[in-house]
Amino acid sequence: MADKLDLKHRWSIGHNHMSGITAGKWWQLLRDVNFDVDAVYAHRVAFISLLSLNNSLWAAIEKMRYQKKIDQVERVHPPVFVLGHWRSGTTHLHNLFCQDVEQFAYPNTYQAINPYTFLSTENINTRLFGWLLPKTRPMDNMAMSFSEPQEDELGLSMVCLRSLYFGITFPRLEKHFSQYLTFDNAEPQAREDFKQALAWFVRKLTLKYDKPIVIKSPSHTARIKLLLELYPDARFVHIHRNPYEVFLSSQKYHDTATWYTYLQRPDRNFLDDEILRRYVMLFDGFFAGRDLIPDGQFHEMSFCELEAAPLETMRNTYNALGLSGFSKAEPRLKNYISSLKNYKKNDHPELSAHFRQRVAENWGRSFDTWGYER
Repeated sequence: MADKLDLKHRWSIGHNHMSGITAGKWWQLLRDVNFDVDAVYAHRVAFISLLSLNNSLWAAIEKMRYQKKIDQVERVHPPVFVLGHWRSGTTHLHNLFCQDVEQFAYPNTYQAINPYTFLSTENINTRLFGWLLPKTRPMDNMAMSFSEPQEDELGLSMVCLRSLYFGITFPRLEKHFSQYLTFDNAEPQAREDFKQALAWFVRKLTLKYDKPIVIKSPSHTARIKLLLELYPDARFVHIHRNPYEVFLSSQKYHDTATWYTYLQRPDRNFLDDEILRRYVMLFDGFFAGRDLIPDGQFHEMSFCELEAAPLETMRNTYNALGLSGFSKAEPRLKNYISSLKNYKKNDHPELSAHFRQRVAENWGRSFDTWGYER
């Protein structure tokens, strides 16, 4: 168990994915976990509680202003889902897609963390509070701002309270919240709650942009069947990466970003086991759902090929999915790729023989399917 002195970023109240939750949902979540929060994080509970009151006020205003219009959104363009395990390059791929602003829209960071209020508050709050965000993410050197593309899962978690990510916030309940990765063993109502939350969020983004939404959440990699039930014409792009690199990068992520969100003391002794188990769960869901995707709606790539030839890889992706407009997007893609020339990836230590063996044994299907050397 992490000692009091070992709690990194203990006093931080930033980087918390629940900053946009409403008071009612916050109270419901606390009841669901039997108010099992640790005193060392009481200041975070107080901070979220204060924010939730303000969020509830603005959520009521937004509902009064926009709910009828959201309900009247009749046509939702088939989304594009970016799939892949955490730390596999999904953010990079998502950012590349989102350069095509003429054809696509996407949830940005502000919208993802303020799902209830962004139609009313985004314009003013991004100007007032943009300085509060660091320039880069804590787990890597990727750019971070309110306008950057972001995971929809952050917003969905606050809307339906059915998310794997609460297993990070409440690590003693990690196994409970892990059922919301695939929803295969969750109660039917939980599955419906999630589907309704996603459909509502996409309609809300459609009201704002009236374009196909490019959605990225690694968790969606395990939910293809569920996503097809909502959007049978959706397109899916999957990116995979060398499993050894994914494991090392996942360790880095959990040693940096997760410390900002804990409301319970973490027990880091079982972290590596959780990383191994979650990977298997995610790809069990992925392989079970992949063959359900109709022809022409799925494309796959490796992180290595995207990194080595991003423009050509994106061109191939457009062609494979029957997407038009690449020539119009190409100048912006070139400018974005050029802006990354000084980007420096994280340096990871050499993976020990012990963990190389464990990764190879547990994640063997990925090595075999995509031809990575053990």
